[in-house]
Amino acid sequence: MNLVLRFIKLIRFCLFSGLILVSLGCLCGMFLVFFVAKDLPKLPSPLSRIIERPQTQVFASNGQVMMTLGERKTIPLNMVSQDFINAILATEDHRFFEHHGINKLRTVKGLYITFFKSGKVQGASTITQQLAKNLFFSFEKTYKRKFKELLVALQIEISNTKEEILHAYINQIYFGAGAQGIEKASRVFFGKSALDLNLAEASLLAGLPKSPTNYNPYRHYDRALKRREVVIKRMVQVGFISDLEAQRVMLTKPELYHEQSDSRSGSYFLDALINELIQKYGEDVVYHGGIKVFATIDTRLQTYARQSLKKGLGRLDTMMGIKDENADYPQGALVAIDTGSGAVKALVGGRDYYKSEFNRAIKSLRQPGSGFKPFLYYTAFKNLGFHPATILTDKPVIIPVKGAADWEPKNFGKTFSGDMILKKALINSVNAIAAQLVEKTGPEAVNRTARTCGIQSPLEDVYSVALGTSGVTPFEMASAYTVFANLGVLHEPFLFWRVEDAFGRVIFEHIVQEKRVLDPSTTYQVVDMMKSVIERGSGRSIRQLGFNRPAAGKTGTTDSYNDAWFTGFTPTLSTSVWTGFDKQRKLMDINKVGITGGKIAAPIWAEFMMNALKSEPERDFPIPDNIRFESVDTTTGCNPKEGNETFEVLKVPLKPEQHLCVEEEQ
Repeated sequence: MNLVLRFIKLIRFCLFSGLILVSLGCLCGMFLVFFVAKDLPKLPSPLSRIIERPQTQVFASNGQVMMTLGERKTIPLNMVSQDFINAILATEDHRFFEHHGINKLRTVKGLYITFFKSGKVQGASTITQQLAKNLFFSFEKTYKRKFKELLVALQIEISNTKEEILHAYINQIYFGAGAQGIEKASRVFFGKSALDLNLAEASLLAGLPKSPTNYNPYRHYDRALKRREVVIKRMVQVGFISDLEAQRVMLTKPELYHEQSDSRSGSYFLDALINELIQKYGEDVVYHGGIKVFATIDTRLQTYARQSLKKGLGRLDTMMGIKDENADYPQGALVAIDTGSGAVKALVGGRDYYKSEFNRAIKSLRQPGSGFKPFLYYTAFKNLGFHPATILTDKPVIIPVKGAADWEPKNFGKTFSGDMILKKALINSVNAIAAQLVEKTGPEAVNRTARTCGIQSPLEDVYSVALGTSGVTPFEMASAYTVFANLGVLHEPFLFWRVEDAFGRVIFEHIVQEKRVLDPSTTYQVVDMMKSVIERGSGRSIRQLGFNRPAAGKTGTTDSYNDAWFTGFTPTLSTSVWTGFDKQRKLMDINKVGITGGKIAAPIWAEFMMNALKSEPERDFPIPDNIRFESVDTTTGCNPKEGNETFEVLKVPLKPEQHLCVEEEQ
């Protein structure tokens, strides 16, 4: 009997406790709804006005509008192909006409991830909730925002028909390539109205909103077709099409419309900028947020960059005797960066954007050849106590490599010149002496210097890295050389100064920060040597073309003639030029002679820089207080003797503790 009574009391206690918990839950829920809902955005009436949002705009440094994202054309549902409506419903929300704005299963999963997975916020993704997101301008994913979106989705469902919701949704989706809304997308990608889309075209478009950048068929056609397969399979699963129809449509490859110039940005710089914005804020914000982006690009310099590269590549075609329109043409890239801030002022990633959108300026890893030697010489000066007047012998070199064949680097001219100071060795780009230096410093130390200057591409810790055998990008080279221009100060490169939201509030502003990464006096010694590369070395064509400002730089030509570079700088602007074939083919003239960086890349650099700097006052590089100059015999490393005019004499910068007539033990 006592056991029964205890059991009854336990049941009563549980019921009472349960009622209290339910009541508390309801009160908490009501409080949460009241607290969160008090500042919900107001729904537009009619709902189609939800897409009347400011467009995202990108401004150049002079205030000129370079690009506008979010241009739309609203059309009624009956002017849209039923194949597209079925495809988008199957892909995004196949229970759209059954639920009341919330997919319960997805919502529970999203809440679980939001509350129990640290650092993650996830919401459900019904069409109504996706539409609700457009009323929010917050750039942070928080549980509070997700809850607000859920409440707004319920509001939308209560006050609008399903047809009105679907109409607003398909007119605001971003499909990529500048296409907002289904009508714009249909015109951009296929050159036809949305009503005329067939199943093959409609299913391809329905797959794009998941990631307009990654599935952009202009750039990733095969990837877009793979995504279309997912859409078609979903249409089969929900009963919109049969297996036979699916098999037929998968065999069809829709032909893209290429005649509309606004289908792509038309600019390698803008592509890079938009990709960075997407990584920072997400596609929703970039394409739906109505943000204003103030880019670093100087339209005047960008025009000069395009013209110089185009003209230079035309000369290269002539040198190589290429005349056939269908031939494989060499490509090129040019990047110019402001040395005082790191702002990217010009960026061209290829010969013709509309023929190839591959951005060689930031994505193509190419061997820089001797363009990598300044990092080697700085390392030798800093770590070994060498200086520009240190003597080494230009001679055949054989360096043992553990577990591999001996390394036997050859000079460009296949000859050896004996003793010489290091300044002359860099001027003449002597590989045998560079090899001796890297053997003494170790390749790891050279790579550390390069990474310190901002090179981020993978660098192999092998001796040949001193001769530029690890791939880097023109963007990296232009940026890394700014450290030399600044005598050891690094500014991180960047593409935009400021971002404002749709209401003009600043949500990001780049603050220029400088970081001392190299010793200024040692850096100046390298810069002085690089100045002589232009005055009398492999970059002397720059002076012959009429560029007379103080400048420093280095050519780069790979052993195979696959890559020809010139990267150089003035005190205010660092510019890197690369030329070569995409598919590792030699640059050879009509006489089967290899084309060097000094012969093709340096003239492109010179023409661009003459135009870019013509309105700026001339400046030279500042000389550190502890630097003195000495005239040196290039073969002895000593002051030249009176009456001895047999040998070449160079002026070299030295620090107080450095002395002449010091020959390194071989």
